[in-house]
Amino acid sequence: MSVIGKLEKVSVRSVWRSEPEFTRWLEQNPDLLNEALGITVQSLAREQSAGDFFVDLVGEDAGGGQLIVENQFGRSDHDHLGKILTYLAAFEATTAVWIVETPRPEHVKVFAWLNDASSASFYLVQMQALRIGQSPPAPLLNLIVGPSEDRDKVTNAKRELAERDRLQLQFWMELIGKLKENGDRVHSHLRPAPGGWISAGAGISGVEYTYVVGNTNARIELYIDKYDTEAENRLLFDTLLRERGAIEEAFGGQLDWQELEGKRAKRIAWRTDRGGLKTPEVWPELQEELAGAMARFVKALKPHIAALKAAGGASESEENRA
Repeated sequence: MSVIGKLEKVSVRSVWRSEPEFTRWLEQNPDLLNEALGITVQSLAREQSAGDFFVDLVGEDAGGGQLIVENQFGRSDHDHLGKILTYLAAFEATTAVWIVETPRPEHVKVFAWLNDASSASFYLVQMQALRIGQSPPAPLLNLIVGPSEDRDKVTNAKRELAERDRLQLQFWMELIGKLKENGDRVHSHLRPAPGGWISAGAGISGVEYTYVVGNTNARIELYIDKYDTEAENRLLFDTLLRERGAIEEAFGGQLDWQELEGKRAKRIAWRTDRGGLKTPEVWPELQEELAGAMARFVKALKPHIAALKAAGGASESEENRA
């Protein structure tokens, strides 16, 4: 039977007498760091200045972004965590690597949180030294925490959502500003907020005049969702549908009468393909077109909605803003 050796840990200080010695060794052996991180680290250089501090190693990742490495013997501590964040900002780095002998659980959690909460990549690596019998010690770098494979997708999604919120808020601010200038009495009282639509009451509870904006188009609509059942909403919709000819003549064009089969709500809409959130260069013309269409829309529907309300199709407490 072959002799089988026993793998055992040895003190890292018996291999490298100090952190600077480990740093010099790592600078000369970047392939082990590449293997541990699963990325390509290039052009490692020691002790670069960051104000009154010196970062252990600075390099580049495969994408050309700055990468900083901080090494620590013993247990991870808050002092080194603070230094890593300081170096990250000072060098405007996109990747931070903390190599430590014993990672504390709270610092593992911090690095996991940083990967989720920021656009930078954070790697926490444990350093060890191993040997079999009387063999020379061998270094081992174990990745404890790193960015997940889906992190970039999540980060991009968050960034897109934030940009969409910004565009929506700006669009409604400009539109409501125009409505106030035009003396509008239906939507001009609304407060701009991120979202795909803004609505104002049409005089019957659950029935609203609505502006909707998408990435490449926009629309106005009467949204009907007054009752608890689809049948009752359909009754109100069908009552207006019987007046379609008169409503469209007063509006000055065709409208899209959407029964929305399988859904409780109903909709009467008019749409424009002039532009949307992704085409801010046409917002002034688009907003003027929407405001004009909504004014005609309200005027065309107002007498019919008033008739429905008088016939008992609405709550008496609902104020008719139109």
